[in-house]
Amino acid sequence: MSKKVLIVDDAVFMRMKLKDILEKNGYEVVGEAQNGQEAFEKYQATAPDLVTMDITMPEV
Repeated sequence: MSKKVLIVDDAVFMRMKLKDILEKNGYEVVGEAQNGQEAFEKYQATAPDLVTMDITMPEV
């Protein structure tokens, strides 16, 4: 069973790159968010095992 990951970053390019890297290494990306509020909502909805976050993004 693969680990579930939520990717949080305001840069679309970084979300795409991280998703590609994670999926190639056997992780299941269960969601993506572009700000803190969206991340909180998706975290509650998807219950990921891991969250990657950009530390300098809006609405944190």
